[in-house]
Amino acid sequence: MIGRKVKLGFAPTRRNIFDKAEAKRVKDAIERKLRDWGVDYVGLEFLNAEGLLFDLADAPRVARRFVEEGVDAVFVPHCNFGTEDATAELCRLVGKPVLLWGPRDDAPDSNGWRNRDTQCGLFATSKALRRLGVTFTYLPNSWLDGPELEAALRAFLRVVAARRALLGARIGQVSTRPKLFWSVMYNEAELLERFGVQVVPAALTELERGVRDILGARDEELRALAADMSSRLRFPGQDDEAVSRHAALVLWLRRWAARERLSGVAIQCWSEMQRVLGLWPCLAAGELAGSGLPAGCETDVLAALTGAFMQAAADAPTFCADLTVRHPTNDNAELLWHCGPFPSCLAREGCELQVVGYDAANKVSGLGQWEIRGGPVTIGRIDGDHGRYSMFIGEARGTSGPYTRGTYLWIETDDWLEWEEKLIYGPYIHHVTGVHGRVAPILMEACRYVPGLEADPVGFDEGSLRAFWRNPAARLPT
Repeated sequence: MIGRKVKLGFAPTRRNIFDKAEAKRVKDAIERKLRDWGVDYVGLEFLNAEGLLFDLADAPRVARRFVEEGVDAVFVPHCNFGTEDATAELCRLVGKPVLLWGPRDDAPDSNGWRNRDTQCGLFATSKALRRLGVTFTYLPNSWLDGPELEAALRAFLRVVAARRALLGARIGQVSTRPKLFWSVMYNEAELLERFGVQVVPAALTELERGVRDILGARDEELRALAADMSSRLRFPGQDDEAVSRHAALVLWLRRWAARERLSGVAIQCWSEMQRVLGLWPCLAAGELAGSGLPAGCETDVLAALTGAFMQAAADAPTFCADLTVRHPTNDNAELLWHCGPFPSCLAREGCELQVVGYDAANKVSGLGQWEIRGGPVTIGRIDGDHGRYSMFIGEARGTSGPYTRGTYLWIETDDWLEWEEKLIYGPYIHHVTGVHGRVAPILMEACRYVPGLEADPVGFDEGSLRAFWRNPAARLPT
Protein backbone atom coordinates (compact mmCIF):
# COMPACT_ATOMS: atom_id res chain seq x y z
CA MET A 1 0.00 0.00 0.00
CA ILE A 2 1.07 3.60 -0.56
CA GLY A 3 2.91 5.09 2.40
CA ARG A 4 3.71 1.79 4.16
CA LYS A 5 6.94 2.27 6.10
CA VAL A 6 10.11 0.22 5.70
CA LYS A 7 11.76 -1.01 8.91
CA LEU A 8 15.55 -0.83 9.04
CA GLY A 9 17.91 -2.91 11.10
CA PHE A 10 20.34 -0.22 12.29
CA ALA A 11 23.73 -1.89 12.80
CA PRO A 12 26.45 0.75 13.29
CA THR A 13 29.93 -0.73 13.48
CA ARG A 14 33.37 0.22 14.78
CA ARG A 15 36.85 -1.33 15.11
CA ASN A 16 38.69 -1.63 18.39
CA ILE A 17 41.94 0.07 17.39
CA PHE A 18 40.17 3.43 16.95
CA ASP A 19 38.69 5.77 19.57
CA LYS A 20 35.58 4.13 21.08
CA ALA A 21 34.13 7.40 22.38
CA GLU A 22 34.42 9.00 18.95
CA ALA A 23 32.67 6.02 17.32
CA LYS A 24 29.79 6.29 19.79
CA ARG A 25 29.53 10.04 19.17
CA VAL A 26 29.22 9.38 15.44
CA LYS A 27 26.69 6.58 16.03
CA ASP A 28 24.56 8.82 18.24
CA ALA A 29 24.64 11.60 15.65
CA ILE A 30 23.48 9.22 12.89
CA GLU A 31 20.72 7.87 15.11
CA ARG A 32 19.45 11.39 15.82
CA LYS A 33 19.19 11.94 12.06
CA LEU A 34 17.14 8.76 11.65
CA ARG A 35 14.73 9.92 14.33
CA ASP A 36 14.50 13.42 12.84
CA TRP A 37 13.70 11.92 9.44
CA GLY A 38 11.01 9.63 10.85
CA VAL A 39 12.77 6.40 9.89
CA ASP A 40 11.46 3.22 11.52
CA TYR A 41 14.44 1.24 12.81
CA VAL A 42 15.67 -1.34 15.30
CA GLY A 43 18.99 -0.45 16.96
CA LEU A 44 21.63 -2.31 18.96
CA GLU A 45 20.98 -0.96 22.45
CA PHE A 46 20.24 -4.52 23.56
CA LEU A 47 23.73 -5.65 22.51
CA ASN A 48 26.05 -3.47 24.59
CA ALA A 49 26.30 -0.04 26.20
CA GLU A 50 27.66 1.50 23.01
CA GLY A 51 25.01 0.13 20.64
CA LEU A 52 27.77 -0.78 18.19
CA LEU A 53 28.77 -4.01 16.41
CA PHE A 54 32.47 -4.92 16.61
CA ASP A 55 32.62 -8.64 17.48
CA LEU A 56 31.98 -11.46 15.01
CA ALA A 57 30.50 -13.56 17.82
CA ASP A 58 27.67 -11.03 18.18
CA ALA A 59 26.52 -11.26 14.55
CA PRO A 60 24.12 -14.22 15.07
CA ARG A 61 22.51 -12.57 18.09
CA VAL A 62 21.93 -9.33 16.21
CA ALA A 63 20.62 -11.23 13.18
CA ARG A 64 18.10 -13.09 15.33
CA ARG A 65 16.83 -9.83 16.83
CA PHE A 66 16.50 -8.20 13.40
CA VAL A 67 14.61 -11.19 12.01
CA GLU A 68 12.31 -11.32 15.06
CA GLU A 69 11.58 -7.59 14.67
CA GLY A 70 10.76 -8.06 10.98
CA VAL A 71 13.30 -5.67 9.50
CA ASP A 72 13.12 -5.15 5.74
CA ALA A 73 16.77 -4.11 5.29
CA VAL A 74 20.01 -3.60 7.18
CA PHE A 75 21.79 -0.24 7.44
CA VAL A 76 25.46 -0.59 8.45
CA PRO A 77 27.00 2.86 8.92
CA HIS A 78 30.70 2.69 9.70
CA CYS A 79 31.37 4.90 12.71
CA ASN A 80 35.08 4.39 12.29
CA PHE A 81 36.92 1.76 10.21
CA GLY A 82 34.28 -0.81 11.20
CA THR A 83 34.52 -4.56 11.65
CA GLU A 84 34.15 -6.22 8.27
CA ASP A 85 33.72 -9.85 9.33
CA ALA A 86 30.96 -9.12 11.86
CA THR A 87 29.16 -6.79 9.49
CA ALA A 88 29.30 -9.14 6.52
CA GLU A 89 28.19 -12.16 8.57
CA LEU A 90 25.26 -10.22 10.04
CA CYS A 91 24.08 -9.19 6.57
CA ARG A 92 24.41 -12.74 5.27
CA LEU A 93 22.35 -14.13 8.14
CA VAL A 94 19.57 -11.55 7.83
CA GLY A 95 19.31 -12.00 4.05
CA LYS A 96 17.75 -8.61 3.31
CA PRO A 97 18.96 -5.59 1.28
CA VAL A 98 21.99 -3.86 2.76
CA LEU A 99 22.86 -0.18 2.84
CA LEU A 100 26.60 0.49 3.19
CA TRP A 101 27.76 3.99 4.13
CA GLY A 102 30.05 5.93 6.41
CA PRO A 103 30.58 9.63 7.16
CA ARG A 104 33.52 11.53 5.72
CA ASP A 105 36.61 11.52 7.94
CA ASP A 106 37.91 14.62 9.66
CA ALA A 107 41.41 15.92 8.95
CA PRO A 108 44.29 14.45 11.00
CA ASP A 109 44.87 16.23 14.31
CA SER A 110 47.86 18.48 15.04
CA ASN A 111 49.98 15.41 15.83
CA GLY A 112 49.05 13.72 12.55
CA TRP A 113 46.71 11.12 14.09
CA ARG A 114 43.55 10.09 12.25
CA ASN A 115 40.60 9.17 14.47
CA ARG A 116 38.41 7.01 12.20
CA ASP A 117 39.63 5.93 8.71
CA THR A 118 35.99 5.26 7.83
CA GLN A 119 36.49 5.20 4.07
CA CYS A 120 39.20 2.58 4.36
CA GLY A 121 36.85 0.32 6.32
CA LEU A 122 34.13 0.70 3.71
CA PHE A 123 36.46 -0.74 1.07
CA ALA A 124 37.21 -3.67 3.37
CA THR A 125 33.57 -4.40 4.20
CA SER A 126 32.46 -4.22 0.56
CA LYS A 127 34.93 -7.00 -0.26
CA ALA A 128 33.71 -9.12 2.64
CA LEU A 129 30.10 -8.69 1.50
CA ARG A 130 31.06 -9.76 -2.01
CA ARG A 131 32.86 -12.84 -0.70
CA LEU A 132 29.70 -13.91 1.12
CA GLY A 133 27.49 -13.22 -1.90
CA VAL A 134 25.59 -10.40 -0.19
CA THR A 135 23.98 -7.85 -2.51
CA PHE A 136 24.38 -4.32 -1.18
CA THR A 137 23.82 -0.70 -2.11
CA TYR A 138 26.67 1.72 -1.49
CA LEU A 139 26.09 5.35 -0.66
CA PRO A 140 29.30 7.26 -1.32
CA ASN A 141 31.27 8.40 1.70
CA SER A 142 29.78 11.82 2.57
CA TRP A 143 29.40 14.35 5.36
CA LEU A 144 26.73 13.51 7.91
CA ASP A 145 25.29 17.03 7.89
CA GLY A 146 25.20 17.30 4.09
CA PRO A 147 22.11 16.63 1.94
CA GLU A 148 23.42 13.41 0.41
CA LEU A 149 22.61 10.94 3.17
CA GLU A 150 18.94 11.82 3.64
CA ALA A 151 18.18 11.79 -0.08
CA ALA A 152 20.05 8.54 -0.63
CA LEU A 153 18.49 6.89 2.40
CA ARG A 154 14.99 7.79 1.23
CA ALA A 155 15.82 6.42 -2.23
CA PHE A 156 17.08 3.18 -0.66
CA LEU A 157 13.89 2.86 1.39
CA ARG A 158 11.93 2.98 -1.87
CA VAL A 159 14.14 0.25 -3.30
CA VAL A 160 13.44 -1.91 -0.27
CA ALA A 161 9.72 -1.18 -0.44
CA ALA A 162 9.63 -2.23 -4.11
CA ARG A 163 11.42 -5.50 -3.37
CA ARG A 164 9.07 -6.21 -0.47
CA ALA A 165 6.05 -5.50 -2.67
CA LEU A 166 7.14 -7.99 -5.33
CA LEU A 167 8.50 -10.95 -3.39
CA GLY A 168 5.60 -12.86 -1.90
CA ALA A 169 2.96 -10.65 -3.54
CA ARG A 170 -0.62 -11.90 -3.70
CA ILE A 171 -2.42 -11.01 -6.92
CA GLY A 172 -6.15 -11.48 -7.21
CA GLN A 173 -7.40 -12.79 -10.55
CA VAL A 174 -11.05 -12.32 -11.44
CA SER A 175 -12.07 -14.98 -13.96
CA THR A 176 -10.03 -16.24 -16.90
CA ARG A 177 -8.19 -14.26 -19.53
CA PRO A 178 -10.19 -13.10 -22.58
CA LYS A 179 -10.06 -15.85 -25.19
CA LEU A 180 -8.21 -13.81 -27.81
CA PHE A 181 -5.50 -12.50 -25.46
CA TRP A 182 -2.53 -14.84 -25.74
CA SER A 183 -0.40 -11.85 -24.78
CA VAL A 184 -1.53 -11.90 -21.13
CA MET A 185 -0.71 -15.58 -20.58
CA TYR A 186 1.60 -16.20 -17.63
CA ASN A 187 3.13 -19.13 -15.76
CA GLU A 188 1.44 -19.21 -12.35
CA ALA A 189 3.59 -22.02 -10.93
CA GLU A 190 6.78 -20.32 -12.05
CA LEU A 191 5.78 -17.03 -10.39
CA LEU A 192 5.32 -18.92 -7.13
CA GLU A 193 8.55 -20.88 -7.45
CA ARG A 194 10.71 -17.94 -8.54
CA PHE A 195 9.31 -14.99 -6.59
CA GLY A 196 6.88 -16.41 -4.06
CA VAL A 197 4.05 -14.66 -5.91
CA GLN A 198 0.65 -16.22 -5.22
CA VAL A 199 -2.32 -15.83 -7.55
CA VAL A 200 -5.68 -15.85 -5.77
CA PRO A 201 -8.50 -16.69 -8.20
CA ALA A 202 -12.14 -15.66 -7.99
CA ALA A 203 -14.81 -16.86 -10.40
CA LEU A 204 -16.98 -14.27 -12.11
CA THR A 205 -20.00 -15.89 -10.46
CA GLU A 206 -18.44 -15.22 -7.04
CA LEU A 207 -18.00 -11.55 -7.92
CA GLU A 208 -21.53 -11.32 -9.34
CA ARG A 209 -23.07 -12.84 -6.23
CA GLY A 210 -21.04 -10.59 -3.94
CA VAL A 211 -21.97 -7.42 -5.82
CA ARG A 212 -25.66 -8.32 -5.80
CA ASP A 213 -25.50 -9.05 -2.07
CA ILE A 214 -23.99 -5.62 -1.44
CA LEU A 215 -26.66 -3.95 -3.56
CA GLY A 216 -29.36 -5.85 -1.70
CA ALA A 217 -28.00 -4.85 1.72
CA ARG A 218 -27.90 -1.13 0.84
CA ASP A 219 -25.62 -0.47 3.79
CA GLU A 220 -24.19 2.90 4.78
CA GLU A 221 -20.78 2.16 3.23
CA LEU A 222 -22.38 1.63 -0.18
CA ARG A 223 -24.42 4.83 0.07
CA ALA A 224 -21.40 6.84 1.18
CA LEU A 225 -19.20 5.55 -1.64
CA ALA A 226 -21.88 6.12 -4.28
CA ALA A 227 -22.37 9.69 -3.02
CA ASP A 228 -18.62 10.29 -3.07
CA MET A 229 -18.29 9.00 -6.64
CA SER A 230 -21.23 11.13 -7.76
CA SER A 231 -19.59 14.22 -6.23
CA ARG A 232 -16.30 13.66 -8.09
CA LEU A 233 -17.46 12.23 -11.40
CA ARG A 234 -20.18 12.82 -14.00
CA PHE A 235 -22.31 9.89 -15.16
CA PRO A 236 -24.17 11.25 -18.22
CA GLY A 237 -27.34 9.32 -18.99
CA GLN A 238 -26.94 7.15 -15.88
CA ASP A 239 -29.31 7.02 -12.91
CA ASP A 240 -28.51 6.51 -9.22
CA GLU A 241 -28.94 2.76 -9.59
CA ALA A 242 -26.12 2.60 -12.15
CA VAL A 243 -23.80 4.58 -9.85
CA SER A 244 -24.66 2.22 -6.99
CA ARG A 245 -23.67 -0.76 -9.14
CA HIS A 246 -20.25 0.79 -9.75
CA ALA A 247 -19.86 1.52 -6.05
CA ALA A 248 -20.91 -2.03 -5.14
CA LEU A 249 -18.29 -3.47 -7.48
CA VAL A 250 -15.59 -1.28 -5.92
CA LEU A 251 -16.70 -2.34 -2.44
CA TRP A 252 -16.68 -6.05 -3.26
CA LEU A 253 -13.20 -5.82 -4.80
CA ARG A 254 -11.86 -3.85 -1.82
CA ARG A 255 -13.34 -6.27 0.70
CA TRP A 256 -12.06 -9.26 -1.25
CA ALA A 257 -8.60 -7.67 -1.43
CA ALA A 258 -8.57 -7.00 2.32
CA ARG A 259 -9.76 -10.51 3.13
CA GLU A 260 -7.17 -12.15 0.88
CA ARG A 261 -4.37 -9.64 1.66
CA LEU A 262 -3.97 -8.82 -2.02
CA SER A 263 -1.17 -6.69 -3.48
CA GLY A 264 -3.05 -6.08 -6.73
CA VAL A 265 -5.89 -7.37 -8.87
CA ALA A 266 -6.31 -8.48 -12.47
CA ILE A 267 -9.85 -8.31 -13.82
CA GLN A 268 -11.46 -9.96 -16.85
CA CYS A 269 -13.09 -6.73 -17.94
CA TRP A 270 -14.96 -7.96 -21.02
CA SER A 271 -17.28 -9.24 -22.22
CA GLU A 272 -19.10 -11.39 -19.61
CA MET A 273 -18.90 -8.62 -16.99
CA GLN A 274 -21.21 -6.46 -19.11
CA ARG A 275 -23.73 -9.28 -19.44
CA VAL A 276 -23.90 -10.27 -15.77
CA LEU A 277 -23.59 -6.87 -14.07
CA GLY A 278 -24.47 -4.38 -16.80
CA LEU A 279 -21.28 -2.35 -16.40
CA TRP A 280 -17.68 -1.99 -17.47
CA PRO A 281 -15.26 -2.43 -14.53
CA CYS A 282 -12.79 0.19 -15.80
CA LEU A 283 -13.97 2.81 -13.31
CA ALA A 284 -13.66 0.30 -10.46
CA ALA A 285 -10.12 -0.58 -11.55
CA GLY A 286 -9.18 3.09 -11.49
CA GLU A 287 -10.74 3.61 -8.06
CA LEU A 288 -8.73 0.68 -6.72
CA ALA A 289 -5.46 1.87 -8.26
CA GLY A 290 -6.02 5.41 -7.03
CA SER A 291 -6.39 4.16 -3.46
CA GLY A 292 -3.27 2.00 -3.57
CA LEU A 293 -4.35 -1.35 -5.03
CA PRO A 294 -2.92 -1.66 -8.57
CA ALA A 295 -5.25 -3.18 -11.14
CA GLY A 296 -4.48 -4.98 -14.39
CA CYS A 297 -6.88 -4.98 -17.33
CA GLU A 298 -7.86 -8.02 -19.38
CA THR A 299 -6.86 -10.36 -16.53
CA ASP A 300 -3.23 -9.25 -16.87
CA VAL A 301 -1.69 -10.64 -13.69
CA LEU A 302 1.79 -9.40 -14.61
CA ALA A 303 0.42 -5.88 -15.05
CA ALA A 304 -0.96 -5.99 -11.50
CA LEU A 305 2.36 -7.33 -10.22
CA THR A 306 4.27 -4.61 -12.07
CA GLY A 307 1.90 -2.06 -10.57
CA ALA A 308 2.61 -3.26 -7.02
CA PHE A 309 6.37 -3.06 -7.67
CA MET A 310 6.26 0.41 -9.23
CA GLN A 311 3.78 1.84 -6.74
CA ALA A 312 6.15 0.95 -3.90
CA ALA A 313 9.13 2.41 -5.76
CA ALA A 314 7.39 5.73 -6.38
CA ASP A 315 5.07 5.76 -3.34
CA ALA A 316 2.35 6.92 -5.74
CA PRO A 317 -0.63 5.45 -7.64
CA THR A 318 0.00 3.64 -10.90
CA PHE A 319 -2.02 3.27 -14.10
CA CYS A 320 -2.27 0.33 -16.50
CA ALA A 321 -2.00 1.46 -20.13
CA ASP A 322 -1.90 0.21 -23.69
CA LEU A 323 0.94 1.33 -25.92
CA THR A 324 -1.47 2.40 -28.60
CA VAL A 325 -0.34 4.67 -31.47
CA ARG A 326 2.54 6.95 -32.31
CA HIS A 327 1.96 10.69 -32.20
CA PRO A 328 0.86 12.01 -35.61
CA THR A 329 3.49 14.78 -35.68
CA ASN A 330 6.06 13.95 -32.97
CA ASP A 331 8.18 10.94 -33.90
CA ASN A 332 9.34 10.43 -30.31
CA ALA A 333 5.89 10.54 -28.72
CA GLU A 334 3.41 7.74 -28.02
CA LEU A 335 -0.15 7.42 -26.73
CA LEU A 336 -0.64 5.70 -23.38
CA TRP A 337 -4.33 4.76 -23.36
CA HIS A 338 -6.90 2.38 -22.02
CA CYS A 339 -10.68 2.15 -22.10
CA GLY A 340 -11.07 4.02 -18.84
CA PRO A 341 -9.14 2.59 -15.85
CA PHE A 342 -6.67 5.42 -15.14
CA PRO A 343 -7.27 6.70 -11.57
CA SER A 344 -9.37 9.85 -11.50
CA CYS A 345 -7.00 11.27 -8.86
CA LEU A 346 -4.39 11.52 -11.63
CA ALA A 347 -6.60 13.55 -13.97
CA ARG A 348 -5.22 16.71 -15.54
CA GLU A 349 -6.30 19.84 -13.69
CA GLY A 350 -9.42 21.32 -15.24
CA CYS A 351 -10.30 18.11 -17.08
CA GLU A 352 -13.95 17.05 -16.92
CA LEU A 353 -14.29 13.60 -15.37
CA GLN A 354 -16.99 11.58 -17.14
CA VAL A 355 -17.95 7.93 -16.85
CA VAL A 356 -19.46 6.76 -20.13
CA GLY A 357 -20.17 3.68 -22.27
CA TYR A 358 -19.05 2.57 -25.69
CA ASP A 359 -22.40 3.34 -27.26
CA ALA A 360 -23.88 6.81 -27.59
CA ALA A 361 -26.73 5.96 -25.19
CA ASN A 362 -24.25 4.97 -22.45
CA LYS A 363 -26.51 2.05 -21.53
CA VAL A 364 -23.55 0.03 -20.24
CA SER A 365 -21.21 2.53 -18.60
CA GLY A 366 -18.00 2.36 -16.64
CA LEU A 367 -15.40 3.81 -19.00
CA GLY A 368 -13.46 6.73 -17.59
CA GLN A 369 -13.15 9.69 -19.92
CA TRP A 370 -10.26 12.00 -18.99
CA GLU A 371 -6.66 12.91 -19.71
CA ILE A 372 -4.25 12.48 -16.83
CA ARG A 373 -1.61 15.02 -15.89
CA GLY A 374 1.79 15.07 -17.56
CA GLY A 375 5.20 15.83 -16.14
CA PRO A 376 7.87 13.17 -15.63
CA VAL A 377 6.60 9.60 -15.78
CA THR A 378 8.25 6.22 -15.46
CA ILE A 379 7.03 3.32 -17.60
CA GLY A 380 7.62 -0.33 -16.72
CA ARG A 381 6.60 -3.90 -17.50
CA ILE A 382 7.62 -7.13 -15.77
CA ASP A 383 7.26 -10.07 -18.13
CA GLY A 384 8.93 -13.27 -19.18
CA ASP A 385 8.93 -16.30 -21.39
CA HIS A 386 10.95 -19.51 -21.67
CA GLY A 387 11.86 -19.27 -17.99
CA ARG A 388 13.50 -15.81 -18.09
CA TYR A 389 12.05 -12.67 -16.50
CA SER A 390 12.99 -9.07 -17.04
CA MET A 391 11.58 -5.61 -16.46
CA PHE A 392 11.36 -2.97 -19.14
CA ILE A 393 12.10 0.41 -17.54
CA GLY A 394 12.00 3.82 -19.20
CA GLU A 395 11.45 7.46 -18.32
CA ALA A 396 9.40 9.89 -20.38
CA ARG A 397 7.46 13.12 -19.96
CA GLY A 398 3.90 14.12 -20.72
CA THR A 399 3.33 16.07 -23.90
CA SER A 400 0.42 17.54 -25.83
CA GLY A 401 -1.48 15.47 -28.35
CA PRO A 402 -4.87 14.96 -30.00
CA TYR A 403 -7.97 14.28 -27.92
CA THR A 404 -9.05 10.66 -27.74
CA ARG A 405 -11.82 8.83 -25.92
CA GLY A 406 -11.01 6.83 -22.81
CA THR A 407 -8.30 7.63 -20.28
CA TYR A 408 -5.01 8.67 -21.79
CA LEU A 409 -1.69 10.50 -21.72
CA TRP A 410 0.61 11.36 -24.59
CA ILE A 411 4.27 10.88 -23.60
CA GLU A 412 7.49 11.99 -25.24
CA THR A 413 10.66 9.90 -25.07
CA ASP A 414 14.25 10.66 -25.99
CA ASP A 415 14.21 7.99 -28.70
CA TRP A 416 10.91 6.22 -29.31
CA LEU A 417 12.32 3.76 -31.84
CA GLU A 418 14.75 2.49 -29.20
CA TRP A 419 11.76 1.92 -26.90
CA GLU A 420 9.71 0.27 -29.64
CA GLU A 421 12.44 -2.14 -30.63
CA LYS A 422 13.18 -3.16 -27.05
CA LEU A 423 9.47 -3.74 -26.38
CA ILE A 424 8.99 -5.72 -29.60
CA TYR A 425 12.06 -7.95 -29.21
CA GLY A 426 11.80 -8.32 -25.45
CA PRO A 427 9.31 -10.58 -23.66
CA TYR A 428 6.86 -7.68 -23.41
CA ILE A 429 3.36 -6.93 -24.67
CA HIS A 430 1.22 -3.87 -25.40
CA HIS A 431 0.41 -3.38 -21.70
CA VAL A 432 2.68 -1.22 -19.57
CA THR A 433 2.41 0.37 -16.15
CA GLY A 434 2.99 4.07 -15.60
CA VAL A 435 3.68 6.13 -12.51
CA HIS A 436 4.40 9.83 -12.12
CA GLY A 437 7.98 10.66 -11.19
CA ARG A 438 11.46 9.67 -12.30
CA VAL A 439 12.12 6.39 -10.55
CA ALA A 440 13.95 4.29 -13.14
CA PRO A 441 17.11 4.02 -10.98
CA ILE A 442 15.00 2.93 -8.00
CA LEU A 443 13.45 0.14 -10.08
CA MET A 444 16.82 -0.88 -11.51
CA GLU A 445 18.35 -1.11 -8.04
CA ALA A 446 15.33 -3.01 -6.72
CA CYS A 447 15.73 -5.58 -9.50
CA ARG A 448 19.23 -6.32 -8.16
CA TYR A 449 17.57 -7.56 -4.97
CA VAL A 450 15.10 -9.86 -6.77
CA PRO A 451 16.90 -13.02 -7.90
CA GLY A 452 15.76 -14.04 -11.35
CA LEU A 453 14.49 -10.61 -12.40
CA GLU A 454 16.77 -8.67 -14.74
CA ALA A 455 16.46 -4.91 -15.18
CA ASP A 456 16.06 -4.04 -18.87
CA PRO A 457 16.21 -0.25 -19.02
CA VAL A 458 16.10 2.02 -22.01
CA GLY A 459 18.29 5.12 -21.76
CA PHE A 460 20.09 3.88 -18.64
CA ASP A 461 23.08 1.64 -17.99
CA GLU A 462 25.20 0.62 -15.01
CA GLY A 463 27.12 3.90 -15.20
CA SER A 464 24.00 6.05 -15.03
CA LEU A 465 22.63 3.90 -12.20
CA ARG A 466 25.74 4.45 -10.11
CA ALA A 467 25.68 8.15 -10.98
CA PHE A 468 22.19 8.32 -9.50
CA TRP A 469 23.40 6.99 -6.15
CA ARG A 470 26.15 9.58 -6.10
CA ASN A 471 23.53 12.35 -6.13
CA PRO A 472 19.94 11.11 -5.68
CA ALA A 473 18.89 14.54 -4.35
CA ALA A 474 19.09 15.81 -7.93
CA ARG A 475 16.24 13.49 -8.97
CA LEU A 476 14.13 12.66 -5.92
CA PRO A 477 12.60 15.06 -3.40
CA THR A 478 13.66 14.54 0.21
